[in-house]
Amino acid sequence: MKTDIQKEFSFILKQKNNKARRGEITTSRGKIQTPAFMPVGTAATVKALKNQDILASGAEIILGNVYHLMLRPGADLIEKMGGLHSFMNWQKPILTDSGGFQVMSLSKIRKINDEGVCFSSHIDGSKHLLTPEKSIAIQHQLDSDITMIFDECVAYPATYEQAKKAVERSNAWAIRCKQAFIPRSGYALFGIVQGSTYQDLRQRSAKALIDIGFDGYAVGGLAVGEGQQAMFSVLDYACDLLPENAPRYLMGVGKPADIVGAVARGIDMFDCVIPTRSGRTGQAFTSNGVVNIRNSKYRGSTRSLDENCNCDACTNHSVGYLQHLVKANEILGSMLLSQHNIFYYQKLMQDIRQSIENGTFGEFASQFFDSAQI
Repeated sequence: MKTDIQKEFSFILKQKNNKARRGEITTSRGKIQTPAFMPVGTAATVKALKNQDILASGAEIILGNVYHLMLRPGADLIEKMGGLHSFMNWQKPILTDSGGFQVMSLSKIRKINDEGVCFSSHIDGSKHLLTPEKSIAIQHQLDSDITMIFDECVAYPATYEQAKKAVERSNAWAIRCKQAFIPRSGYALFGIVQGSTYQDLRQRSAKALIDIGFDGYAVGGLAVGEGQQAMFSVLDYACDLLPENAPRYLMGVGKPADIVGAVARGIDMFDCVIPTRSGRTGQAFTSNGVVNIRNSKYRGSTRSLDENCNCDACTNHSVGYLQHLVKANEILGSMLLSQHNIFYYQKLMQDIRQSIENGTFGEFASQFFDSAQI
């Protein structure tokens, strides 16, 4: 059931520490403290986690995806079952990615033109056409609290002409997305800045989006192989191109160090599959660095995975037991490590927010990087 449905979508910038920002987003389904990390629930589930585990971690918003949900189980079915919140029994906010990145990275065959993208499903090869209007319509069927525009995301490396063409097409699609979006109290539509690693193209993209007018702005087309330093170089100027009074979302990022570095450059929102994907492969992020639980040194260890974490894996189980589960390919091992990683990420965001409030984010970031946490 929706709560506070009459509340308008809003973003309040509460405090700044150099470029790092402490804010609060209000949606019809609740508030989101920023900087925020959104666990990725691509196919209406955050892999290996129950909703109560996600809530217990402190997460206030999760992410779903148009591409995956339109293919399976289908937007019509989800709408018939009351929308994505009812379908997966998650009553806090949901942001949905428009599918632009997935048709580039996952589809077996795709043909793109100014109308949209015709692609073959990576699941069964069936053919589909995704246009700006259809992407927005699907997100409306899903009842997404934050809808993302449909854009063209180019792979890295991209030539200047390839990136320029994608920016021009994405700008045209942004207008169509804005026209197709149905404004509702507490709901939002975000634009996506493209341009690869070319500063003038990023500037052109951002200006066009601001002229159209969106509730928030994402930086897309990064974390696609360019490396951390190249990504940071883009963020050094990209955040300054965006309005101060709107949330800024870095799509698909990332490792803990990527997040800390991006917050330092002015980013407010993040999402990434890394916490749960790493959990399923036996990797844990801890306050003492990254742990590969398969390492033989953890065999028989009775210590906690992370003394600074209050997740189930850390409070109720030993490292030795977790290693046994992972090496035996027991499903519980994936569940516990994925849960731990989501808890770690949410604790990281809490610490970041607190340091910005205290005016000590610079010291926090320096200590973080000095400790070699990745």
